[in-house]
Parts: sequence; C-alpha cells; structure tokens
Amino acid sequence: MELFDGIIPARMTQEPTSSKTKVCPTCGTRLSENAARCLVCGTEFGAQPEPKAAKKTEKSVQASRMPEITLSLPVAIGILAVVVIVAAAAVFFSLRASAPPGTFETSETATPTETPTASPVPTDTLLPTDIPTATLQPPFDYTVGPGETCSLIAYNFNVSVQSIIIENNLPSTCPISEGQALKIPYPTPTVPPPSTNTPPPDIATKQSCETVPITVQENDTLSSISLNYAVPMSAIKEFNGLTTDNVFLGQSLLIPLCMREADPNQPTPTATIPPPYPAPNLLLPADGAAFTLANDVVTLQWASVGVLRDGEAYQVVVEDVTASQTRRITDYVTDTKYIVPTTFRPKDNVAHVMRWWVSPVRQAGVDDQGQPIWVASGAVSDKRVFTWVGVAVQGTPNP
Repeated sequence: MELFDGIIPARMTQEPTSSKTKVCPTCGTRLSENAARCLVCGTEFGAQPEPKAAKKTEKSVQASRMPEITLSLPVAIGILAVVVIVAAAAVFFSLRASAPPGTFETSETATPTETPTASPVPTDTLLPTDIPTATLQPPFDYTVGPGETCSLIAYNFNVSVQSIIIENNLPSTCPISEGQALKIPYPTPTVPPPSTNTPPPDIATKQSCETVPITVQENDTLSSISLNYAVPMSAIKEFNGLTTDNVFLGQSLLIPLCMREADPNQPTPTATIPPPYPAPNLLLPADGAAFTLANDVVTLQWASVGVLRDGEAYQVVVEDVTASQTRRITDYVTDTKYIVPTTFRPKDNVAHVMRWWVSPVRQAGVDDQGQPIWVASGAVSDKRVFTWVGVAVQGTPNP
C-alpha cells in the first residue's frame, strides 16, 4: 500500500490544465509543454528552443534545398542529342557568317533525264541491186617512150598529170626522159548510177501520141466522132479504155491523132517513133579494171533500157587509146552484153588502155551494099576504160 501510495497520488493528481502539450519520445505519454522530465518513463527533456524560433529555422532550411529531378535513360539521351544538334547548328551558322562570300555556295547539278527512244518502225527489205562497187587498182609500171611528156601520158591513160607527179614523187614541172620507169595510176573508178525504169514500148507510144481532148455534146455518137476526126472507133475505144460503143453527154474523151486513118489523097504518114531511150548504165567491168594474160575473154555488160523492138539494137564501141594509131571496133547487139574479140588483144607488153561505151540505135534502112543504116534512138552512155596486157611483161608484177 505504501508503494502505491507514492505512485497513485502522482497519477491521480491533476496538473494544471494547459492548452499546449508535448509527447514523450520514449513512451508516448502526453505531457505539458514545460515538463522537463517524463513522469512515466523518467526520460529527461533537454532545453528546447522556442517554438517560434524552431518554426522559423525549419522554414529557412526548407527554402535552401534544391529541387530533385528524376529522368529516365531514353529521355536523357534525347535531351543530349537536342543539345548537340543545337550546338552544331550554332557553330555552323557562326562559321558561315564569318566565311568569305561564295564559300558555302554549291551549284545544283541537273540530273539528266533519259530521252525515250522510239522503237524503229519495221521497213520493207529491198532486194540488193546488182551494181558493182568501185575497187581501186594499184598503179602499173610504164616506160617512157621517145618524145613522150607527162601531158601525153596522162591523156593516153585518162588520168591527170598531178596524179602522175604525186605517184612518182616528181617536181611540179614533171620532167621525164625516154626509158624512165613510171608508176601510172588507174583512172578513178566511177560507180554507175542505178538504172532507171523505162516504160514499155506500147506505153511510150501512147505517151508520145498527139491527142485532142473533147467533151461529148448532144447527139454525138462514137461513130460521128470517129468520122469527124478520121480516127477509127476501135482506136478511140482502146485509147480511152471504153468497153462499149456508147458515149454519154458531157463525157471527156481523148482523140489519138497519131492513129488517124490515112487519107487516100495524101501521102502515107511516117510511123510514129517512140521517144528516145535513156543512156544505158554500164555495169561491168568496173571503170579502171585491169585484165592480164589470165583473162582470155573480156565481157562488157550494161543495164537494159527497155524492150527493144524490131530494127533496134545496142551499138558497142571499143577503142585502144594507147596504140600509136587508134584502133576501134564498132558492133551491134540486141543483148545487154558483148564479148570483146580476142583479135583486138594487144600484141606488145604494154598495158593498153581500152575505152568503151554503148548507145541504143535503130535501123533506118540499108545502103547500096545491103548493109543496115543505123541511127541513134537514145542517149549515149558514159565512157569507161580498162587495161589489157597482150604478152607477159618481164620483171614487172601484174597490177
């Protein structure tokens, strides 16, 4: 009882009521604000600063702390990249502003645009024309004869003096002497032009016929028109392509006066001659070709000028311009080729220059000896040359 006498009065004793209390940090007993010792556990309280001062100190400490920011790794990397880009841009613009004009200027190179290629339109394949191509021949050896000059040699071989000078490396005056060996170039070969189409004789005759255009009038008949112009009805029908004897008012016709019937009181008119034939195109041999002992036969060929009628032919002329006295043969053929007779072959070791040409002719009658008389019926072809060696040349290579 005595033990409790000391304690119970203490707990039961009412302490003066205070509006402010504090809690013991050891046992949690609520005590008055001014208590220096816990009445339950005996914990002593140290001197405490004034409440106002503590609050002020707490506020001042809280105000001085820096705010804490927490960032994730991807966000931090992104912010770092933005900072690096901004810094690089700042450096670039600062260098650009301080650099001389034109340092950072670049010219734009236009990218070439591919042009679309149009697909070729297929064309018809033309058949090749049998026309020989020009082939250059090497020069042949020639020995200057007595009294010959460069001009005479050039004329005989149908070449220029300049070509002889260049080929033999001679002075411009071309001094040569008897017995001197020269290189003579062949004449420049000429490629013949393509052959032209020649109309058949019936079309040529129709084109050359003199005509009179008329218009069929009222009461005109094919018979009356034939009588008026003395032209057979069959000739008018054939010339105008009529299938019947009927004609119509206002129809246009051509009256072929060349088919007019002969007047018994007038002399018989001369037959209508077709228009002149074009010049034949020479084909073979090529201009400047060379023939040696290996060539026993020389054949000349040319393109046809059309279908020859009765009494028409080709006149072929071949002449040796190298001989001291010009030799010439003239012959007439109806074919488009001619074989030069072997009797015309040279008899010496000099390469003779042969000139030849062709022209269409027609027979105009016969002479007192019964030989045909030929007259020209077309243009003369171009002239060509070829060389022909009669016997072997000692020590001289064949051209």
